[in-house]
Amino acid sequence: MRSGVDAVPDAAGFVLAGGQSSRMGSDKALVEFGGRALIAHAIGILKAAGLPVSIAGARPEVRANLEAYGPVIPDAEAGLGPLGGICAALQSTAAPYSVFLPVDVPLIPPSLIVFLVRHAMITGTLVTLASVNNAPQTFPAVISRRALPLLEEELRNGRRGCLAGFQKVAAEVGQKVSTLPAEVLVQAGQIAHPDALPVVRWFLNVNTGADLRMASSLRSSRVS
Repeated sequence: MRSGVDAVPDAAGFVLAGGQSSRMGSDKALVEFGGRALIAHAIGILKAAGLPVSIAGARPEVRANLEAYGPVIPDAEAGLGPLGGICAALQSTAAPYSVFLPVDVPLIPPSLIVFLVRHAMITGTLVTLASVNNAPQTFPAVISRRALPLLEEELRNGRRGCLAGFQKVAAEVGQKVSTLPAEVLVQAGQIAHPDALPVVRWFLNVNTGADLRMASSLRSSRVS
């Protein structure tokens, strides 16, 4: 069952689950949201977009817990942050494009991911993101496997920032990061949220207990 969203060929999905969860007080991937662990919810979003899904960047101490939810791709080297998880995931797949979704953005609609992937495939861009109010959102990110050696170079040079890294590798091949305005896509009827949430809420990061309560209240107010 794919929630009415068409399958996306030639792309793989990865949930980034390597954060320290220091502000949450416990491993956020296993925190319950809407009756399921956040990791299960993130996997469900990617599967609803028609993607095969793996988990990237899991810390060694939580890997065994996450393996119950799906295949886990460990970082090649610990402590490199989400960019290290992205590189490890790109190394693990032959898919031309990969979608990266952090475990802590549970309100992203599958239709946005489907649109981003299709746009990336049509345009051939190295990195494709969404924006809100003209501000690029670092995730979800659709990344071409061709970006792997350039992203690995960023890591070797000690640069671990994802958005800056995306912009740098795109510039290396004479491109810009392709950034699609989510509000315009909604207005054009290209994408929609299953709970009818406004776009500005889609990218809420669940980093604390208060964030979790906010996300839960937004979702329950729309589905009740």
